[in-house]
Amino acid sequence: MNALTELKSFIEKVNKNPEHIENEKDRVFQFDLTDAGSIQIEFKEGRAHLYEEVLAEADVVLKLSEKHLLRLLANDLNTTMAFMTGQLKVAGKMGLALKLQEIVKTYQAG
Repeated sequence: MNALTELKSFIEKVNKNPEHIENEKDRVFQFDLTDAGSIQIEFKEGRAHLYEEVLAEADVVLKLSEKHLLRLLANDLNTTMAFMTGQLKVAGKMGLALKLQEIVKTYQAG
């Protein structure tokens, strides 16, 4: 499994059942993968969109390896520990990184 495949699956889950993001503000999350380039997820008007390139200014940028992104999407990454040990770097609004983790957790549980 690669991160792009998992992100596509995550986006499908969100868009099939968007009530958990309908009240979210429009936001762009960017993943700068140390081993695979940049990917963006945009939550806009109650829908999720995936871009395999940088198309918009991100509200928050998460810099991590593809392995750690896969763990994040599986809700198996201790983001606090990853951040403290330098395996995850966050640029932009830190609170949004935590919000993304909440959204991922909601959709992995369902």
